[in-house]
Amino acid sequence: MFDISLEQRQYLTFILCDRTTNSQLEVVPERGGIITRWRIQGQEILYLDQERFANPELSVRGGIPILFPICGNLPDNTYTYNGKQYTLKQHGFARDLSWQAIGSIAEGVSLQASLHSSEQTKAAYPFDFGLAFTYQMKGNSLTIYQHYTNKSSQPMPFSAGFHPYFLTTDKTQLEFEIPSTEYQDQITKKIHAFDGNFDFNRDEIDVAFKQLKRKSATVTDNSRKLKLTLDYDDFFSTLVFWTVKGKDFYCLEPWSSPRNAINTGEMLTVLEPGTSHSAMIRLTVNFF
Repeated sequence: MFDISLEQRQYLTFILCDRTTNSQLEVVPERGGIITRWRIQGQEILYLDQERFANPELSVRGGIPILFPICGNLPDNTYTYNGKQYTLKQHGFARDLSWQAIGSIAEGVSLQASLHSSEQTKAAYPFDFGLAFTYQMKGNSLTIYQHYTNKSSQPMPFSAGFHPYFLTTDKTQLEFEIPSTEYQDQITKKIHAFDGNFDFNRDEIDVAFKQLKRKSATVTDNSRKLKLTLDYDDFFSTLVFWTVKGKDFYCLEPWSSPRNAINTGEMLTVLEPGTSHSAMIRLTVNFF
């Protein structure tokens, strides 16, 4: 029913399979712990730009990149902590670093991946931390359990999230149920009412929903005859929608804090020394 295999490509790839639903999950720990593929009943759920993925100098556009210790970008890529200025590029460094991973089969098939602070990370983010994620695939669902630990002697501020790229063939056939009546345009910074529709004639759409009334959002893709549900827990305060004209993807991103929270403090998580925080998101696909 379930199995895990390893394949050495450009990067060592963990392949998790659920034979009963013809489902497959591929994870590349050394490329930021990223999920690069998720297939259900033989259908691709995620988009992946293979050329960018193959180039370690470029950020990956596709799969499910991990965001930590910030989500989004900072003004001039800088923040100040205890009177000292630090540099962090967009979405932080977790998606660029090599993670450690081990697979297991129990109640589904899962992969545990971990990332720990180093001298390299402390140059940009002066904290000792540990991240432990579990990717669990079962049937038509993918659950990502997260465990964030502060191993420092001082409180640790951070934001975390995910940047999933979902494959679509016709954006005009997408229907959205996002639990908010307004969003902030991340480009203009203006607040707009949301009626469930986006203008896909725009070159880029980059908006943040902060006033979330439920812990679930759905996207129905009528062209592909599938309904995607994103469930998340209280850790996640913000949903970001992003897409680019002419590209076969849209992103619906759960963030724990809005962009620049490490400077503004807005919805920022601060872990006390020696403490941890656990969180969860779940993606479910149903075909019709």
